[in-house]
Amino acid sequence: MTQISEKRNNTQIVLTTGMYDLLKEQLRTRKLSRYNEDKLILELKSARQVLSRELPENIVTVDKKVRVKDLNSGEELSFKLVAPAKAKRKHNTDSILSPIGIAMLGYEQGAELKWEMGGQIKEYRIEEVSKL
Repeated sequence: MTQISEKRNNTQIVLTTGMYDLLKEQLRTRKLSRYNEDKLILELKSARQVLSRELPENIVTVDKKVRVKDLNSGEELSFKLVAPAKAKRKHNTDSILSPIGIAMLGYEQGAELKWEMGGQIKEYRIEEVSKL
């Protein structure tokens, strides 16, 4: 197993059963880097599954706008996360299964996380989660 920093602040991700199954499928298809695969396995082991009506508003999931801060550069980025079939560049939307979407899925506003993108481990803090 590659060296993985445990989830920061011992954050437990919260997912609907559908999102949990979607992430499990990503593991089965082996589309993730080894670091991200190991991290996702760790997160799913302690994930809390809830019904969609019980999902708190401040949790990153599909059809959410998320503002994050890159903790290395200080840059702030915004993402509109949608279902894979609805992701369109011209609408400035990203698939929930994009690298950043998978990285943030299930985390709450204020959480800090690490995820490998472009061969580097990136660190982010989720600054704001809102409905699209």
